[in-house]
Amino acid sequence: MISATDLYHVLTAVVPLYVAMILAYGSVKWWKIFTPDQCSGINRFVALFAVPLLSFHFISTNNPYAMNYRFIAADTLQKVIVLLVLAVWSRFSSRGSLEWSITLFSLSTLPNTLVMGIPLLKGMYGNDSGSLMVQIVVLQCIIWYTLMLFLFEFRGARLLIGEQFPDTAGSIISFRVDSDIISLDGREPLQTEAEVGEDGKLHVTVRKSTSSRSEIFSRKSHGPNSGLSLTPRPSNLTNAEIYSLQSSRNPTPRGSSFNHTDFYSMVNAKNATNVSPRQSNFGNLTFDEENAVFANVPRTNGTANYPPPPNAGIFSPGAKKKPENGKDLHMFVWSSSASPVSEGGIHVFRGPDHGIDLNGVAHQKVDYDEFGRDEFSFGNRAAPNGADREGPVLSKLGSSSTAELHPKSGANGEAGPTAMPPTSVMTRLILIMVWRKLIRNPNTYSSLIGLTWSLICFRFKVEMPAIVARSISILSDAGLGMAMFSLGLFMALQPRIIACGNTVATFAMAVRFLTGPAVMAAASYIVGLRGVLLHIAIVQAALPQGIVPFVFAKEYNVHPDILSTGVIFGMLIALPITMVYYILLGL
Repeated sequence: MISATDLYHVLTAVVPLYVAMILAYGSVKWWKIFTPDQCSGINRFVALFAVPLLSFHFISTNNPYAMNYRFIAADTLQKVIVLLVLAVWSRFSSRGSLEWSITLFSLSTLPNTLVMGIPLLKGMYGNDSGSLMVQIVVLQCIIWYTLMLFLFEFRGARLLIGEQFPDTAGSIISFRVDSDIISLDGREPLQTEAEVGEDGKLHVTVRKSTSSRSEIFSRKSHGPNSGLSLTPRPSNLTNAEIYSLQSSRNPTPRGSSFNHTDFYSMVNAKNATNVSPRQSNFGNLTFDEENAVFANVPRTNGTANYPPPPNAGIFSPGAKKKPENGKDLHMFVWSSSASPVSEGGIHVFRGPDHGIDLNGVAHQKVDYDEFGRDEFSFGNRAAPNGADREGPVLSKLGSSSTAELHPKSGANGEAGPTAMPPTSVMTRLILIMVWRKLIRNPNTYSSLIGLTWSLICFRFKVEMPAIVARSISILSDAGLGMAMFSLGLFMALQPRIIACGNTVATFAMAVRFLTGPAVMAAASYIVGLRGVLLHIAIVQAALPQGIVPFVFAKEYNVHPDILSTGVIFGMLIALPITMVYYILLGL
């Protein structure tokens, strides 16, 4: 039976964390002490120093030779069960998607064990439970967060390949990724070059499109009226040279990376009498292939009269241009999470459903207004006329992360699977990107070094030198409070605590605080956990949403609003919910 003294001990361990969080929230929201830039600096300090050293401290002082393998097996089984269920749902259900599978896995299996779990469980069940939480932290940092990165990079690779090689992806046998690319998260536009080998297979090189701007734009100095000249690059539009503008299908407007000032300076320098700068999707401009300049095109009834180029097939195999060296080169610009370059939503070289085609014919734009926040759907939604959408479909989450690629319908009206490169090729590409992310993450080093030191320390009875231990403890002691303080700053900077809408938030909280503990209870019972260990397993599964999954979701733009709500709102209701679990399990 839980006594009042037990409850007081729990509150003594947890309430100070909330005090730090509330002080941070008030310092921004009410007292205006910190600016957003200062908050960013504090958050960076926490991410690079405080939390990694806190993680190192806990892991290095935990005896790895006294790990409770049954408890670890229960935690692992819980995550495996959820993964299998989501994989089956994503593979065989028409409403399944990789994005939702990643989000649901985060919500149901990855709690805030390091910051909230260790002090809370120590207050409830003693210091031994803290050791169990450290073991969970080790597995999270080394295995489960790495798996999350693998899934996110797989999604990014699938979007990249589906965008640039919708018909020839199955012929790709190798990828080479430039060293300056550390992620396929879509934050920066990427350029792919595909070279056809002697065996007829594609060898793809991925690089940042910004790295080739010096090849596209070169500044000439020929007096006071000098401007920018354009150097054409190969394209697979016959007899046409293209100049790529960053564009996307996603509904959140944001500025283009194309420099409008330089563009208009160039146009005025080349054709100062005919071209009037305007910022309305470049409606009056067309490209003169013969003189390599942009020229003004007269309009009729508000529509530009563009001369149809020969063989105006967009990225079609029959319209490829072969360079002199006999090898096919295909150059594209990709940005999976970028936003339209203008409010009008023009999509450059997108085909008949997006913006303006090469003949100057305006087409119907995608209506994004129907994607509300309070409603949500796991699958595709019919268009207003009742027909299913063809091509990219956004699930109703108010997030630009949920664009899904669907191939065109076949003869029976059902969407067929999109061809992908061989599994070995995809695996190698994803492993390269995951490795580049991990080696730049300080938490990776803190976990591995802490685990290595604990193995040496407890095996050979070696103590850490006092100078080193004291140097680490200065920052690690502040890690817990600073992590909560950083979380409070994050909460204060958000426009809404419930960013994803009430319906989605209710669903997310049910997954976090009901589904996760239920699956953990089943997994613990299967492996034979009983008594206090069973209680610890269930309570730690009912902790609030982890912060690292939210960081990943924001970086890769996969339902960041849902994970943000899981972190913020979850922290607010975590204490009463875990107390309810603690009391019910103690009856």
